[in-house]
Amino acid sequence: MALKGPISEKTDKPKDTKYVIRRLWTYFYHYKGMMTLAILLTILSNMLALVGPLLSGYAIDAIEPGKGMVIFQKVFYYAGWMIAFYVASSVLSYILAILMIKLSQKIIQKMREDLFTRLVELPVSYFDRNQAGDIISRISYDIDTVNTSLSTDVVQMLASVITVIGSLIMMIIISPELVLVMLVMIPLSIFYTRYMAKKIKPLFRKRSARLGELNGFIEEMVSGQKTIKAYAAENSVIGRFDRLNGATVDAYYDAEYYGSITGPTVNFINNLSVSLVTVVGAILFLFGKMTLGNISSFIQYSRKFSGPINEAANIISELQSAAAAAERVFRLMDEQPEKADRENAAPLTDVRGDVRLEGVAFGYVPDKLVIKNLFLHARPGSLTAIVGPTGAGKTTIINLLMRFYDVWDGNIFVDGAETRDITRESLRRAYAMVLQDTWLFQGSIFDNIAYGKEDATLEEVTAAAKMAGIHSFIRRLPQGYHTIINEDGMNISKGQKQLLTIARAMLLDAKMLILDEATSNVDTRTEIKIQKAMRKLMEEKTCFVIAHRLSTIQGADHILVVDQGNVVEQGTHQELMEQKGFYYRLYHSQFE
Repeated sequence: MALKGPISEKTDKPKDTKYVIRRLWTYFYHYKGMMTLAILLTILSNMLALVGPLLSGYAIDAIEPGKGMVIFQKVFYYAGWMIAFYVASSVLSYILAILMIKLSQKIIQKMREDLFTRLVELPVSYFDRNQAGDIISRISYDIDTVNTSLSTDVVQMLASVITVIGSLIMMIIISPELVLVMLVMIPLSIFYTRYMAKKIKPLFRKRSARLGELNGFIEEMVSGQKTIKAYAAENSVIGRFDRLNGATVDAYYDAEYYGSITGPTVNFINNLSVSLVTVVGAILFLFGKMTLGNISSFIQYSRKFSGPINEAANIISELQSAAAAAERVFRLMDEQPEKADRENAAPLTDVRGDVRLEGVAFGYVPDKLVIKNLFLHARPGSLTAIVGPTGAGKTTIINLLMRFYDVWDGNIFVDGAETRDITRESLRRAYAMVLQDTWLFQGSIFDNIAYGKEDATLEEVTAAAKMAGIHSFIRRLPQGYHTIINEDGMNISKGQKQLLTIARAMLLDAKMLILDEATSNVDTRTEIKIQKAMRKLMEEKTCFVIAHRLSTIQGADHILVVDQGNVVEQGTHQELMEQKGFYYRLYHSQFE
């Protein structure tokens, strides 16, 4: 089996913001109607809010300083319009928030569908190279991070742009001189924000990668609890977890620290700018070049102008986190799917089960062969056993038969057709498979047995369970075949799980059968029972059995002895014992 590669390599690749924006845009464009409405609501809501400071200035100018005279009619008139504009702006903002929640959910739903579809399309080699925890982290944590950003941060950024532009226009109309005073401090805010953005980008990317690594470790440790306790390795595991957890915490701290100091610093710069505006505005008022209403309106617009910049700085950490998460999701979507069938590939029909391997060579990594120059002929209805020490290449042969991997050299034929000229779906449907590592999903026993045959009846499922020797156990359960198996089948024993997967294979109308140490998790009495049922199942089927316990394959029609990728011996059990070679020594080593 191929080794899993280190996931930390994700942090070494440069962040490609344009790539992320381009990919996100394809999802926004898919819902362009809702997106257009959201943009219009954002513009209207912010434009209405921008009228308020101007009306406030008109109301202040209705007061004559020194004389104590107030034109209340004008004050109430402008105040009334202010309330009307702010109420309308708030209503539109509320509608916009609801719309963005719906839009973000639709986009995230589509992203999850695309991501899961790609996962299903990926070759087995991808899952051999990558940790399950890291993959799950992308589907859950990274997608949720993108969702949060789409529903809030995107609207805030768009609103900020509109508010900044609108406020700048109004300030220029009121007093170009004060605008020049403000512009002294603006470059400082912009340069500081850009500097911090570049500093924060890799930190959030590192944070996502560290979390994926931690999730992968936790997933492995949870699934291996019995082994950990059996070896009394709790302290060692806790130590490794502490190191990974510490690295994750450090990555989170660095990202959040630099993300959090950006806002207060920009806010300080903006406050300095407002202070300068107030002083210069007071001087202009003394010279009669501005009214108090103009000064009040300008200061309010300056706040609106600087506020969004401050807000943008505050949410920049979330945007960077979302960008890093989105990139991880899109990189997974861009992984190469399993190679398409050849154009002239034909479905495998009327399967007889004649399998031939001619000069097959294969390896999981370049320049390291696992299988070398393998020849094998399994005739229809025959039982071929594959034996050998660990790492000899037994499971690899099964991977090649099922086309989980393609051979580097040589050919594999089924019924005279080269497997690469056969559609993968029809080839794999021609096999029933029982692996050493059982897989059951959360659902009823009936659903688990009938997994490979959607139209299976209860009678067919029951017949398969009887052949597998599991029917009596199922019948004693409170709900029989409708009993729900919890996640990973933890409410039944390992032997019972294996029997259920064997029953699943028995139900399939397949002409070829693969058993990878299928009886490794059952006791001797159950094993004998399964062997009898298996012989009945194997009738008129081409069977491949991988076995470490040589006592289980003595009746095989053909035994293939594999060592270091080479077939060193082959024949029947009796023939191999008479040769007194590798198989002879291997057999006696199990009974000495």
